[in-house]
Amino acid sequence: MKKNIYGKNVFVTGASSGIGKACALMFAKNGCNVTGVSRNTEEKTEHFAGGGKLTLRKLDVTDENATREFIEKLPQVDIAVLCAGMGVAGPAETAPSELTRKQMEVNYFGTLNAAQPCLSGMRARGNGLLIIIGSIAGRVSIPMQSQYSASKYALEAFTDAVRMEMKQYGVKACIIEPGDTKTGFTAARETQEISGSAAGSGYGNVLEKSVAKMASDEQNGRSPDSVAKVALALAARKNPPARVPVGLDYKALMMLLRVMPDSCKEFILSKLYLPK
Repeated sequence: MKKNIYGKNVFVTGASSGIGKACALMFAKNGCNVTGVSRNTEEKTEHFAGGGKLTLRKLDVTDENATREFIEKLPQVDIAVLCAGMGVAGPAETAPSELTRKQMEVNYFGTLNAAQPCLSGMRARGNGLLIIIGSIAGRVSIPMQSQYSASKYALEAFTDAVRMEMKQYGVKACIIEPGDTKTGFTAARETQEISGSAAGSGYGNVLEKSVAKMASDEQNGRSPDSVAKVALALAARKNPPARVPVGLDYKALMMLLRVMPDSCKEFILSKLYLPK
């Protein structure tokens, strides 16, 4: 069993697949009492050696009232791991408002809806850990993923503010930044339809190749367990860092980008994601 200094009651969003499922299982197998929620899941309870338990329940985190009511009925949340998310691809110029709003509703507001009642309980007890699953794309904006990157950038700012506001109450917060990870996220990505005046712009061909590049990188990426191991390790740290890129390669990349001129960064990302 790994050391856990915050408590054994863990709440996980997006727990039916991908990173959320990996995190829920990782904590349950480490002896924690895990409640995992997802919009589409079979409701069940599974027990593990060592006393851990995973209970799955249906919940749409974009429903603010339902999410608050669900969390407030839980006996206690010592650790919240907020993983629910989805992706949208397409040019910034043509991003339809309804798709952009959906992106923010799931990735940002869905996280906010779950975080707020968890933080209230943690503050009242004077202890707790909030872990948000962000993305490398929340530190480096990816072309043809402007709306996704914007939603993950928002989570970076939210986490930083929570860390400062909650410090006096003994509550910790951090954001994990996975890079390419092999999950069902790839197949679920929603891609814009290029139409109207932009139809002849060439966006369509570039978008198709860009999404294909993203999909290939993701499906050849790390296992979601690599992210779950980072989350579990954070539960053993009294003062967890503000942000944790997953993997030595991404840690090195983030360090490099701190000193790299914007022009160089844009050149590299354009070569990767804006194929001719």
